[in-house]
Amino acid sequence: MNKITRIILFDAANTLIYKPTLYYKIQSVLAKYSYEIEEAKLQYHHKLLSEIINFPDRTSKEFYKDFNTELLLSLGIIPSEEILNEIFTACSYLEWKAFDDLSILHELPVKKAVLSNFNSNLGNILERLVGKNIFSEIIISENENFRKPSLEFYELALKKLNVNPEEVLYIGDSLKLDIIPARKLGFKTLLIDRQHIFSNFTDRISNMKDIINYL
Repeated sequence: MNKITRIILFDAANTLIYKPTLYYKIQSVLAKYSYEIEEAKLQYHHKLLSEIINFPDRTSKEFYKDFNTELLLSLGIIPSEEILNEIFTACSYLEWKAFDDLSILHELPVKKAVLSNFNSNLGNILERLVGKNIFSEIIISENENFRKPSLEFYELALKKLNVNPEEVLYIGDSLKLDIIPARKLGFKTLLIDRQHIFSNFTDRISNMKDIINYL
């Protein structure tokens, strides 16, 4: 990389934190209706659909009804009102957890910050799950007038962090929301692809510990 990395900027949901029981809950509901879907297949469809459908900062039952309708159709399942309601109930208020590979954050020799489409509680969640004083800034869409993939959101991050684009290594799990807009402004980027879904994309890692190879 041409210029020294002064800060690593992370996405949050499905990059730093995730809901580990989500797919099991969906599988359990579908199994009641005699639909046996492998977890890897469910993850694959869920991830690709998440690249297409824009998640709001605060989700709702109506949003998840629409999302899960498309998810079931992509799996060859005709969604009934009953199934959709059961999936929503089973998946509501699931607990966030930190990914196991985040211990590397304590070892990285540069500042770290977060830029995420999320509600205003993100700071509390990250402090509880990842640790205090890990991130110098946590920039949240609900607190600002912008959200990904808006370039203005990324420009706001540069201003808050007082860095040039080429001094930032941006890491996220979405090509559409994270990698493409960050690259347009000149950020260095890495796609975190723990499920090995985007095999055709070259600048990607499957474990956060691999970050050290890019500094």
